[in-house]
Parts: sequence; structure tokens; C-alpha cells
Amino acid sequence: MRHWPETPAQRVTRNSRGHGGTGLGAERPFSLAMFADEALAAVQAPRFVAAGISMGAAIALRLACLHPARVAGLVLIRPAWGFDPAPANMAPVRDIAGLLRRMPPAKARATFAASALGQRLARDAPDNLASLLAYCDRPDAAEFATVLADIAADGPGITPRDAAALRLPCLILANDGDMIHPLATAGQLAAAIPGARLAEVPPKSTAPEAHLAAIRTALAAFLSSVAKAQP
Repeated sequence: MRHWPETPAQRVTRNSRGHGGTGLGAERPFSLAMFADEALAAVQAPRFVAAGISMGAAIALRLACLHPARVAGLVLIRPAWGFDPAPANMAPVRDIAGLLRRMPPAKARATFAASALGQRLARDAPDNLASLLAYCDRPDAAEFATVLADIAADGPGITPRDAAALRLPCLILANDGDMIHPLATAGQLAAAIPGARLAEVPPKSTAPEAHLAAIRTALAAFLSSVAKAQP
């Protein structure tokens, strides 16, 4: 994980179904609740910092709200979900999933890239476009489209009231120029979680190395502060 800093903290990574070589399994539909349950089952430590990027941020938020006795800190990096299911910013993911379900991957890629949305992404959020088009290059693109469609239509199952009840250190990192992970979504979460600190980092699309460096620095400082606060 390139975002992970040099730190004595132990990291446990759970790749959700269809991600990082993890199989799709038989259970349907895919959901953030399913992924959160599987992530929690992978953690042996009695207390831990829940951290995630994009979809992982929604999973981490769900874990913090539903399992407060186990989650000692929360890190949300480029969150794509606030509290509502099927947020508007996930429309590009739903679109590419729909194309992959209807046509061969190469045609889906070309069709999306040529669409008005694809052209807008190319202009305003090229990093988002590259990620979306990469879905078409997967050997299991048609099958993975079901994951994309299900998750993009889902939500974390958490309300603003749930977030307001959190009593833990929380760091939220986001950047401008990202249509799928809007800075406004990070702001919404920061406003809902008591004491949350929102830090803006350099855009991933225009300054990738500075983006990663800023995340590593912020994450290292946060993990150190959480460790010092533990009894």
C-alpha cells in the first residue's frame, strides 16, 4: 500500500471481493455491509484504527459507528460516500458497469471514453477516467461489473446521527479536482463527526507524488497521536 507511512503500527489489509485478487464468492448482492463484516472478521486485534480509501472509507465509517468499542480511531481518505445510497458522484461507476453488462469490454471502454461524461472526466478528472477505463481491462470485466453496479447503488447504512455519536479521533483527507471523491463529501463527513480534522492534500491527478507524500505524513502523525492516547 503506497499510502502507508513508515510506522511501528501493524497494518492489516483486507481486500474486498473483486479487489486485490480476492474472489467474488457466491453471495449476492454485493454490499458495503458485506464488505465491512468481512473486514472486521479479518482483524484479530481487540482495538484498532479503521482506515480506508474511497469505498474503504465508507467501510471504515461503518465499522466505527457499529463497533465503537473496537475502533480507536478513524481515517477516511478520499471518501466517495457521505450517508446516502447511490450518491450522484458514483454515477460514472454505475455508467461503466452498465456498459460492461451490455457489451464487450473493448466496446464499453470506447463508448464510455467517447461519451459526454467521459469527455468531461478527461478534462476535469483524468485520474478518475483512468480508473474507470481500467475496469474494462480486467479479465473478469463482465463479472466485476456486478460488483461495481451493486456497490455504486449502495450506501454505508450510517446516518448523520450515527456519525454525531462517534467519540474518537478522526482524520479525513481529500483533494479538489476529483469528481468521484468530491471534497464536498469529505466536508460533509467532517461536519458530522465531532472533532474530525479535515485536511486537503494535493490532487492525485496533477501531483501524484505530492499527494502520496502528504497522505503518508498526515497518516503517520495521526497514528502516532492515537497510539500515545491509548491507556
